[in-house]
Amino acid sequence: MTTPAGATPTTALDRVLTDSVTLSLLAKHAQWNLVGPSFRSMRHLLDDLADLSRGHGDDVAERAVMLGHHPDGRAETVARTNSLPTIATGALADDLVITSFGAIFDTAISNLHAAIDVVADDPVTRDLFTSIAGSVERYAWMIRSHRI
Repeated sequence: MTTPAGATPTTALDRVLTDSVTLSLLAKHAQWNLVGPSFRSMRHLLDDLADLSRGHGDDVAERAVMLGHHPDGRAETVARTNSLPTIATGALADDLVITSFGAIFDTAISNLHAAIDVVADDPVTRDLFTSIAGSVERYAWMIRSHRI
């Protein structure tokens, strides 16, 4: 993904915050509804991903406040500004979760890389986004490794 025209450090912070909150919610939703042979190992990965993403959201929101921007993490704002693909409701077969999260991770990682470009002149925020990208890429690898 190329850096969106008019992107600013503030919009980059907001995008990463929204993605972090959304990724946490999607991971919990998938964990609660997961079925299939990979249930046990996937359930643990999804729970860890939800916790990790929630922590990323806290870190990004705190960084935004440090920079004088007040983040908006309200449910309606996250829902309105979300760019991550969604997943189905009801029972979720483990292979569907793996495929769905592949698309979710692709978008989240692309958004993170674009955000890193936007904050290139702010080494602290760039480091935060780079660290988050590394964590998300690691979970993408671990979940995708469940494919048969």
